[in-house]
Amino acid sequence: MAVVTAADRGDITAISPAMRDALEGWLASLKALDGAAAHTLTAYRTDVLGYMAFLGRHFGGSTGIAPLTGITVSDMRAWMAFERGRGVSARSLARMLSAVKTFTAWLAEREGFDPTAVLSTRSPRFQKKLPRPLSEEAAIRMIDTVEQQSTTDWVALRDAAVVTLLYGCGLRISEALGLTGADVPLPEVLRILGKGGKERLVPVVEAARQAVAAYVRACPHPVEPDAPLFRGVRGGALNPRQIQRAMQSARLQLGLPATATPHAMRHSFATHLLSAGGDLRAIQELLGHASLSTTQAYTSVDTARLMEVYDRAHPRA
Repeated sequence: MAVVTAADRGDITAISPAMRDALEGWLASLKALDGAAAHTLTAYRTDVLGYMAFLGRHFGGSTGIAPLTGITVSDMRAWMAFERGRGVSARSLARMLSAVKTFTAWLAEREGFDPTAVLSTRSPRFQKKLPRPLSEEAAIRMIDTVEQQSTTDWVALRDAAVVTLLYGCGLRISEALGLTGADVPLPEVLRILGKGGKERLVPVVEAARQAVAAYVRACPHPVEPDAPLFRGVRGGALNPRQIQRAMQSARLQLGLPATATPHAMRHSFATHLLSAGGDLRAIQELLGHASLSTTQAYTSVDTARLMEVYDRAHPRA
């Protein structure tokens, strides 16, 4: 395995000032135009810096803009072989290559060079990990069992309300914990600010409204419009780790696998909705997915069911 240096991990000093400016300009555009999240920008920066650091050694000098304009297929293969040689998985390398391609396309448009060698590089193949939703019965039992994990009544109601929102509305845990006192009583439709600052409208099932109302009545902390709806024991914002722990204890009691996590409740929402006849496009909008393929990965249904939905959406003449 190759030795990993500071430059390999994305040292900003490994590239020229001009390239540094280009990289920061690209990241700024992603934030402004695409609403990319902070952790996404950090990952992109690290990936592209690692690529440039390799090219600096590969070409025998500091990596400026000029060398990037003449990248060949052979250079790309050398970089990918280096990354694999130092233990980077195929999945991680595919993500890194995606970042490199996006940056190169952006830079090529501004510098006027041909990025074909980079953009035509094939991503390494890897087995995608499909989400594992719970059965409908297991999802309901999970909510009931989560409520039994705390001896403090209001905490038990709080945890059950959060998990109900995950399953009943398909929210991410960050979205559920992002609700404030201004959101109660829960309306029939919630406006959710999701990943990348994208808004979506999510119908709220009656069970979720009742669960949240029960929690609010029991919560010893004041429900204020500008404060988090879900509170920790001391009154601060609820840490998602507390919900993860409650679900961990519940799944051990129920004999469920380690994949029965808060995010699995969101997977279950999508899968059960599609199995009940929901439209794939509508589910995509409810989940806030930019790509329909992402929604398909979230839904664990048989191929025949997917084809049935597809045929309805695209009837043959």
